[in-house]
Amino acid sequence: MLPQKLPLDLLETQWAQQLNPILSNPLNKASILKNVSLVAGSNTVDHKLGAKLQGWYFSRVRAATTVYDTQDLNQTPQLTLTLVASAPAVVDIVVFA
Repeated sequence: MLPQKLPLDLLETQWAQQLNPILSNPLNKASILKNVSLVAGSNTVDHKLGAKLQGWYFSRVRAATTVYDTQDLNQTPQLTLTLVASAPAVVDIVVFA
């Protein structure tokens, strides 16, 4: 039995339903900030996204450290990521808006 042929408008709707969540994923527009030097204590990193930072994670950490963000207190979230590190480290940070 041959598969039923669907009208083009129905196919376009089905494609949009499947592709739009993938295309709208903010990780598709992520940037990697490489070799960012963090000092022990407070750090401000220019994320270069041109929009308010939605999230971040490390893709590489080159030293033993614990890091957390203070974005809730950041006065310029559209420009910077504020991090507090327990020890100096060089990191690669994935950022997305």
